[in-house]
Amino acid sequence: MIDIAELRKLFLFERLSDEQLSLLAASGGVRIFEQDEYIVRQGEPAECFAVLLEGEIQMIMETVSAGSVAMPRTSQPGVFGGATAAYLGDQAPTTYQHTLRATAPSRMFMLPAKKFAYIVTEWFPMAMHLLTGLQSGGRMQRELIDRRQRLTALGTITAGLTHELNNPAAAAVRAVRELRSLIARSRLQLAQLAEDGIAPEKLRALIDAQEACTRRLAEQPQRSPLEISDAEDELGEALDELGVEDAWDLAPGLVNAGFSTQDLEKVRAKVGEEYTTKALHWLAEAVEIAQMLDEVAEATERITTLIGSAKQYSQMDRAPFQRVDVHELLDSTLAIFRGKIPPGITVVTDYDRTLPPIPCYAGELNQVWTNLMHNALDAMGQEGTLTIRTAHDEDEAIVEIGDTGHGVPEAIRDRIFEPFFTTKSVGEGTGLGLDISYRIVAGRHGGEIKVRSQPGDTWFEVRLPLREPAGAD
Repeated sequence: MIDIAELRKLFLFERLSDEQLSLLAASGGVRIFEQDEYIVRQGEPAECFAVLLEGEIQMIMETVSAGSVAMPRTSQPGVFGGATAAYLGDQAPTTYQHTLRATAPSRMFMLPAKKFAYIVTEWFPMAMHLLTGLQSGGRMQRELIDRRQRLTALGTITAGLTHELNNPAAAAVRAVRELRSLIARSRLQLAQLAEDGIAPEKLRALIDAQEACTRRLAEQPQRSPLEISDAEDELGEALDELGVEDAWDLAPGLVNAGFSTQDLEKVRAKVGEEYTTKALHWLAEAVEIAQMLDEVAEATERITTLIGSAKQYSQMDRAPFQRVDVHELLDSTLAIFRGKIPPGITVVTDYDRTLPPIPCYAGELNQVWTNLMHNALDAMGQEGTLTIRTAHDEDEAIVEIGDTGHGVPEAIRDRIFEPFFTTKSVGEGTGLGLDISYRIVAGRHGGEIKVRSQPGDTWFEVRLPLREPAGAD
């Protein structure tokens, strides 16, 4: 048992009464540690609160991002470590959060964690409440602001996705509405031809002409506006000479399907002069129906693509830790952002397709790309170039996101990854976007994120290991 006089010399216990010191001495004990012997080890059950009496010790912490971090050695009596948060009770870490190593022969006062927690709670109730409040309140505040940052990003993404979905959805609704009237007119025209007595073989030839036009809709070679205009004028004049009503309204749709004056003569020859006018009206309606169906198909494919991008972005129905193509993550984030990118900003992608799949928490990495792209767009305003490129450096994947905005001043460059540090106006940013990105890249993936910047040329570089980090789920 330690003498209370020795405990009283320690700054940690200098204000305690003799009765308190006696209880403290009876609750713990002295242990001797040889040089390089471990006093407590990170990850082991947090069972003791350790105080240095004499000798020399060093605190060491194992981190994912920076590896082993060793604090300066100290020989000051009274320094402490081990189960320092035991007073938090059920909220206290169950394992040691650091390692203490004796760097010289040392004497330590070892107090069981449960007795340390009881003493702090009973002797210093106000201090205990203050410490608990600081510990839990700070953590809760960080979590709340972190959640708000994520919700803000989600709101931005949702607005962009809604805008992107609205365009193809509106196009599909409009095309379907027009299809109803077109199909109704087409049926009436076909019925009129039948009533006029058109022969079955002529009707078959007309349908074959319509099928040929439909096939050519997707196979038309690229033509200049002048070539298209000349073709419309030529066909419009030919239809007008035949006495076809609305000749100039029918010509653009037929030309778009590759219909020419030569095709017009073939139709005349196959269906007969008396049926040509009505046949051409039906043919124009049928071609327009095919074009509308193509529009509906294109719109629904666009909606499907956007939903696929949203699923890829959110990583729905996927394992949290997986090997993925980082380009798919970047493309899905870009697709979600499309509606928020001003017309004056150009997006450039430069991908190294030899880059192998990377082991990662894909949903969390998408949050990193969201934060970096959002900051880049904010920095540029309405005009500029957003560049996203990837590269392969031995056992690391490199992702760079660059912008042509105002840049990050050198005076604050070292602080941009600090929590709550922001250059935005009040209410526009929480200062956690880059902090969250850093914690995801460095803490979760064992990677690295850094910035290089000058006005008009800012790059955020993310390096991710191609090997699986230790402790991945």
